[in-house]
Amino acid sequence: MRLVFAGTPEVALPSLRALLASDRHEVVAVVTRPDAPAGRGRRVERSPVAALADEHGIEVLTPAKASDPVFQARLAELEPDLCPVVAYGALLPESALAIPRHGWVNLHFSVLPAWRGAAPVQASVRHGDDITGATTFRIVKELDAGPVFGVVTERVRERDTAGELLGRLAESGAKLLLSTVDGVADGTLRAVEQSGEGVSYAPKVTVDDARLDFGTPAVAIDRVARAVTPEPGAWAEFRGERLKLGPVLPVEAGEPLAPGEIRVERKRVLVGTATDPVVLGDVQAQGKKRMSATDWARGARIEAGERIS
Repeated sequence: MRLVFAGTPEVALPSLRALLASDRHEVVAVVTRPDAPAGRGRRVERSPVAALADEHGIEVLTPAKASDPVFQARLAELEPDLCPVVAYGALLPESALAIPRHGWVNLHFSVLPAWRGAAPVQASVRHGDDITGATTFRIVKELDAGPVFGVVTERVRERDTAGELLGRLAESGAKLLLSTVDGVADGTLRAVEQSGEGVSYAPKVTVDDARLDFGTPAVAIDRVARAVTPEPGAWAEFRGERLKLGPVLPVEAGEPLAPGEIRVERKRVLVGTATDPVVLGDVQAQGKKRMSATDWARGARIEAGERIS
């Protein structure tokens, strides 16, 4: 089949590579978000999907909006049979959905109808799910509500960060997407409507969502910190300035600590919560490099009773 692939970040690359390697399909173009500033220097860079397409000499379409009539006209000229989508990052209007003969098939990183929305993996980690997965489905007007072609599942490991879990799902999901495209091409695969029960939503995670509240139980703090690693990254305040924090580890401690209270030991730094304390991992103070919590504590010369808020 003739394919136009839509995707933007690095997590979409395993799927694009799988489709490019297939001798059954031809990726005639990719659709991705426009070049944007990135990194500390804020240099304008191509998206990872655009960069990979450039390497293979594939046409790159970067509409500001998928409703752009110039973009839609070019898409129609390409005559795609199917448009696979992985983390494209923009809404697709019905006029665009109608162009490919077999529609648009999305790879979504949850077992639908659970965790529809922009941040399903973060939501899964934050809520302590034991099992998650990836789903391929036909895109319809309603958010992530289209009929399902296939599902793979993945166990959420005890210390998984969102980044680690998403990395595994990107690989297993790429295989699922390729098999889905093969099945649509063969006419052997039929989409099944989603259940109306068990629907949940995972909106985009904001910087405010990543702030750790040490007045909550240790298990909740641990989940939030892992859910926002690597992006946008957990943080709290210390001495009136933002302190970036890596994942933490809940532990049992003999002498109790008040919520937010810091105790510096020889090989670890503890912070009190509403239950057991947590051990800090990496720490990055404002204007400083990321370092171990013990190195940070030595440099900060933390006094007895000081707290992270």
